[in-house]
Amino acid sequence: MVKAAVLYEANQPLVVEEIEQDPPKAGEVLVRTDAAGLCASDIHIMHGAAIMPKPVVLGHEGAGTIEEVGPGVTSVKPGDRCIMSFVSNCGHCRMCRSGYPNLCDSNAETGANQYDGTARLHKDGVDIYQMAKLGVFAERMVTPQQACHPIPDEVPMDVASLMGCCVATGVGAVINSPAIRPGATVAVFGCGGVGLSAIQGAKLMNASRIIAVDIFDHKLEFTYKFGATDVVNSREVDAVEAIRELTGGGVDMAFDTFGGSETTAAAVGALRKGGTTVQVGLAPVGDTAPIDIVDLVRNQKTLVGSYYGSVSPHETFSKIVDFYLRGLIDVESMITRTYSLDQINEGFDALARGEDGRGIIRYTGA
Repeated sequence: MVKAAVLYEANQPLVVEEIEQDPPKAGEVLVRTDAAGLCASDIHIMHGAAIMPKPVVLGHEGAGTIEEVGPGVTSVKPGDRCIMSFVSNCGHCRMCRSGYPNLCDSNAETGANQYDGTARLHKDGVDIYQMAKLGVFAERMVTPQQACHPIPDEVPMDVASLMGCCVATGVGAVINSPAIRPGATVAVFGCGGVGLSAIQGAKLMNASRIIAVDIFDHKLEFTYKFGATDVVNSREVDAVEAIRELTGGGVDMAFDTFGGSETTAAAVGALRKGGTTVQVGLAPVGDTAPIDIVDLVRNQKTLVGSYYGSVSPHETFSKIVDFYLRGLIDVESMITRTYSLDQINEGFDALARGEDGRGIIRYTGA
């Protein structure tokens, strides 16, 4: 049995309860969850804006310690401390072979089940799914070995949990973009965990100007700690006009880490001629953005998507662990709230209110 937070229906609180957990099968591991981040992607599923089969244990941003390995596991061993990847790439599909393991076809096809198409969690004869084959809102999880990226003891598990999603996604979207250049002017739309990480990624690339855009003054003030040089409250002013005025015509690159029709359109509108917008945040299913096609063509702008840092999550993990250990990025300061698993709904309420930084679940004994 394992204690977990289960989502049974959209727009209902998570239910924290004991459920059955199978042992790991071939190629799988049992991980003790040490810390888990509360991410907006979880809220999208909780509110029905993203589709996932239910009942499901949510949570895709986490870190843990290997307790047991199944047959054939060679990449990790019991005792390894790991960042958990929410894409367990197969290594054999077309996307993996093409160098895009973050877009693994096999992982997408099997979804919230394990690679053999079955579940490891159950209650009263009903299978319970695991978000991203993880479900870090459980005290333990059975997951593919490919999800696990070992880390040194110097990296605290709270920090490692955020590296599993928001840091890898935000920093990766910047440093792995072929369009980024030292000294570039950058705008980041949305100042949650991913946005704060994108700001740090821009700082790593020596961006000459980093403009943070959000609708909350307190969140904008918080961004200065991570490298923002200017802030724009898009609820009070036209963000596109404000950015053009600050930069004398627009930014070289804009990152939409929020994900929505208004922010995407504004991110493209805020570009200078020849600029690039990177779409990082996930919008609700079916959402579209009103892009000015004439502006896109005449000013030779680019709009490109970035999923999970754009390249191999494990390669990005290696880089951000190095950045962290060298003091080049600040992850601790992003953690502003800590909860027990029993307080998880309280944590998501704070996230939905737009509070600063990231909340995490810290598990007993971690």
